[in-house]
Amino acid sequence: MILLSCIVVFLLVFQFGFILFRFSFFWKDHSQEHETELPKISLLVAARNESRDLPALLKSLEELDYPKEKIQFLFADDQSEDNTAEILEEWCIKRDSADWINIGPEEAFSMSQNPKANALSILERKAEGEIYLFTDADCRLPKEWARVMVSCFKQPVGMVLGVTQVGGRNWFSVFQAMDWWNTLGFVKLATDLGLSTTGLGNNMGMSQEAYRKSGGFSGIDFSLTEDLEISKSVRKAGFQVVHQVCGEVLVKTKAERSLLKLLNQRKRWMGGVMTLPWYWKLILGLQFLYFPALAVLIGTFGFPVLLIAALKMALQALFFKVFAKKAEESIGFFPSLLFDFYFLPVTLLTILYYFWPSKTEWKSRKYP
Repeated sequence: MILLSCIVVFLLVFQFGFILFRFSFFWKDHSQEHETELPKISLLVAARNESRDLPALLKSLEELDYPKEKIQFLFADDQSEDNTAEILEEWCIKRDSADWINIGPEEAFSMSQNPKANALSILERKAEGEIYLFTDADCRLPKEWARVMVSCFKQPVGMVLGVTQVGGRNWFSVFQAMDWWNTLGFVKLATDLGLSTTGLGNNMGMSQEAYRKSGGFSGIDFSLTEDLEISKSVRKAGFQVVHQVCGEVLVKTKAERSLLKLLNQRKRWMGGVMTLPWYWKLILGLQFLYFPALAVLIGTFGFPVLLIAALKMALQALFFKVFAKKAEESIGFFPSLLFDFYFLPVTLLTILYYFWPSKTEWKSRKYP
């Protein structure tokens, strides 16, 4: 037990040292200047009960730095119970390049049992662009987002992921933001190494060719993590997935407002985690096993072991700062040092909640 605990703690400390080394000396920037004319793009958004956040997204769409004649806006209202449909209709009717559909009961789940995948599949039939871009209704896009995302497509790239930041001023939101930096940092490392990772439904692009050859959202098996599943399909179809991290593709989204909503989100994500390759499960499992391993070592060797814990916390905080800086964001070092005090209880509660016999709630719908 002591030897195993030593190995786990060593691996966690080594992990962050390795990531910092990779990010410092082997960082990959996938953007490039276009030598030819910019392609036409289709921007697809599925919305359900988003009247509160949708206006901010629409305002950011109006400010996109991309030729207006080469961008097509497509929205789906997925049986909203608020005035999402009215907001979309009012915005689209003023623009020749924008269209929206109202998904009624007859089209619900017609192409996929995942409602978001279903909505995007229906929208894709209207898409005319060479590149499809995807975001969520509760996001805000930087004006350079479309141009830089498109610039990352070169053969054999079929999918491009951006980077997303969770906003909020209270400590709960701040720690959620760090959790996203942590997760996306691992995604960046894995994609740069050519390993299978995930999609990013609120900040993602696909070539039309990759979408069609992979079978699209309608071709994936039922899952509440449709972005993960379609990234697998894109890879299986022979295309590369890359992760572009810079300020020009930094999308802002909102934090979950309560612990229960956060646990519902994480329970949904855990369903996707359970389908990942074994090495991902091992890596993610080690993040949690570190804490009991550290407790064993403290119980055996005493408080000097806390120096190792302090080193791990410092390397982890430095990892957050370095990764966020690549996205042209600055985060506090002291709050980053405290991340473990959030990560441990939230991860433990997520595991318990995942196995708790309750349904997963997502967008006012419940799933087994």
